[in-house]
Formats: sequence, C-alpha cells, structure tokens
Amino acid sequence: MLKKFTVINYKNFKEEISVDFSHIAGYQFSSDCIYDGLISKMLIYGRNATGKTNLGKALMDIRSIVFKTPQNDGVLLNADSKKTAAVFIYEFIFDGQKLLYQYERLSNLELQREKLVIDNQIIFDCDFVQKNFNFDNLKFIGAETANIERYKQSLEEGEMEDIIELRLPFLRWLISNVALRKDSILLNLSSYVKRMSVISTSDIIRSQSNKVYDIFFESLERSSRLKDLEDFLNSMGIKCRLALKKLPDGQRELYFSHEKLIPFFETASSGTLALFDLYRRLIPLVQTPSFIYLDEFDAFYHYEMAENVIKFFKRKYPKCQIIMTSHNTNLMTNRLMRPDCLFILSGLGTLTALCDATGRELREGHNLEKMYISGEFELYE
Repeated sequence: MLKKFTVINYKNFKEEISVDFSHIAGYQFSSDCIYDGLISKMLIYGRNATGKTNLGKALMDIRSIVFKTPQNDGVLLNADSKKTAAVFIYEFIFDGQKLLYQYERLSNLELQREKLVIDNQIIFDCDFVQKNFNFDNLKFIGAETANIERYKQSLEEGEMEDIIELRLPFLRWLISNVALRKDSILLNLSSYVKRMSVISTSDIIRSQSNKVYDIFFESLERSSRLKDLEDFLNSMGIKCRLALKKLPDGQRELYFSHEKLIPFFETASSGTLALFDLYRRLIPLVQTPSFIYLDEFDAFYHYEMAENVIKFFKRKYPKCQIIMTSHNTNLMTNRLMRPDCLFILSGLGTLTALCDATGRELREGHNLEKMYISGEFELYE
C-alpha cells in the first residue's frame, strides 16, 4: 500500500506537499476508513483552483514511469519556482518491506534522476544529467544478472536517434528485462501501480462511437452483469429496470425498461450517467483496484447519493486506497468519515487533516460541518 506521497515544484505546488496515509489519530469510530494501519478512504476539501485535480495527476504520475502511459501535462513545473525539475517521492509498504521510489523530471521526455530505496538500502541511483549511475546493490532484489551495459546502451541510442522517450526509466527496464522472483517487491510495486486509476466528472460524457462502450455493452449481454448494473443503480437510489438490445446495424443500446423502452443515454440524468460511468470503469474489473482518485466525485449527486457512493466503496473495496475530492460539506461527518481522514487543501499548497487544523480535541460528537462553515478551520484554507 502507499504510505506517503510527496511532490515538489509541480504545477501550482511550488513547495513540498505530502499526502501521508500513515498519519492517523487513533479514533475508534469510522474504522472502515483505515486498513492495516493506513488511511484507505480520504476526503479532500478545497476552494476552487487550490489544485485538487493537479494533486490527483501528481499521484498518478508514477504510471507514466512504470508503464509509459501517455501524459498530457501541458505546463509541468511551477511558474514561480527556480528549480529545474519536478520531484516525485512515493513511499510504499509491501509485506512489511519499505520501498521508496523517487524521480525528477523536466517533462514527459526528460527524466533527470531516479532512485530506488528498499528498507533504507539504496538499490540504484541514476543521475541522467551528469551520467552518474549506481547499480551496486541490485543483488538485494535478486536482479544482479541485469545487463547494465545494455541498459546504458539504450540510453545512448535514445540520445543519438532522438527517439520519443529520451531517458528510459531504469525501474521500467528492470521489471521488463529481468526474471524477478515471484515474491519480488518490484512485482508488488508493478501490480499496485497498474491498478491505480483516476476518475473525474468530465469522464461522464459519452461518445457514441467509443469502442470502449461497445466492449462494455458486450459484457452486459450476460444477464447477470446487466442485473448487477441495475442493482448497483438501485442501491444508489436510482430505482429502475434496464434492458439491452442489439440493433439491426449490430450495435447495442441500453434502455430503461418500462411499458415502452426508453433510451438510457438520451434520458438519464447527469447523476445517473456519472454512476453508470463509475460502474463501467471500476466494477467489472478483473483485478481489484489498489488506488482510486475520484476528483469531485459527487458533482452530480444529491447528498444522500454521495453518502451511498462512499458507503459502497467502503463495502466493495475495503483494502483499496481511495481519495475523493468534494465541495459537499454534508459529507464532513463522523458517522461517515473521521477527522484524520478529512483534509483541507489550501491555496498555499498545504494539505491538513481536520484533527490538525484546530486546537480542539475533535471527538465523535462534534459537528464537523458546522465547525467548518463557522470558520473553525479557515486558517488552513
């Protein structure tokens, strides 16, 4: 699981900002927000333009390093900083082992430095700018057979041929080119990163020609899957029956089932479409997600539906680390969350748990929403 994440000089975060999943306050209520000593369900509040979306992008950045997923960063570095690169630091715990992975990059194509530390032992350290490399401790992860010269050669070829990616991350190369043990901590890391995802409210817009939807509709042809989608919507408060029909041109279309069939996408509310997209992207997955960043997840939801979504995630994915961003203060309640899992992101780039944003000792009986609205935590906004 992810223990702590830190980013520096990224977009609107000029100074260091950290998300510490290990910083828990020992509350005895809403214990389903914690798993194995780490925060598993987190809710972040922040005024507009404080960087909630950018924080999610920063957390997901490691996917572009490990799996070469496309990133459309635009401006990457903070406009007011004199530092030459953005710094990303991920601290994980896998089966009791501590893994720290740190890298610096100027853009998607220009990795400047990369370092891996396991249980306080530096495994490798690559300075791509100065061309200084330390691979002395690969034996600690069973990778002593790695052909380092072949890796260095690939770097030189990249610079000479001006290929798309100038500096191949050594971590990605190592995972792809070395026969690691089945219990390797690097394979645990790779599995975790592969199962990370981010969902934004902008994702609910449907394209009729999107092949992703065609594949999903094929899966709905199984009656059990269609019934599961129907039950999911009903559990969220959308009382409906669904039908899937194959049209003469071979395409499939989803309907609300009444005396007459009503096209789903033409008549569904924004909230229902958001729920549908949430289901499509997460529920049918073969592998359970490890980390989900839900940006303004309840933008189209009634407050009761937003609560239902959080409760659903707690039941469905107890181990998954889920960060949700919201402006909905109705969710700021101890019966659903807890003060060490509720955070405020300020315009200055600080992230503060409610339990650390007041001199009071927050207890289960406190009305956190009322305190927030009355200005109890305004110094941290």
